[in-house]
Amino acid sequence: MATATQTTRQVRVKPNYETIAWKWMRYSAFAMIPLVWGHMILQDVIVGVHRIDLDYVAMRWASLFWRIYDTLLLGFAFAHGVNGLRQVLNDFIHADRARKVMNWLLFLFWLIITLIGGAALVGGVNQPFPLS
Repeated sequence: MATATQTTRQVRVKPNYETIAWKWMRYSAFAMIPLVWGHMILQDVIVGVHRIDLDYVAMRWASLFWRIYDTLLLGFAFAHGVNGLRQVLNDFIHADRARKVMNWLLFLFWLIITLIGGAALVGGVNQPFPLS
């Protein structure tokens, strides 16, 4: 009986924007799993949505840990969503130059919103709410 030998060959592919975006979509989803579950369990099960008010948020954000936690959740969730939007827009935009411009605009959009949101979260609640 003859045996067949199989040879495998490894090919190195230079990573491009699509490869990086594909990997980032997976990384952001993987990172969001514990962040979202932790957020949901704390807010909905332990505390309860009926008891969340400005005082609770101020108390929670008194801890740097929760500010960083919420900033990471914002960044990963928004990156995941913007990357999904990029995939949808790729179905409608066919010119290479237009896609490149769209990719840069979406990346800048994600970066600016995440930085503003992160600054707001890390900055915290330093003043009493004006309506109280």
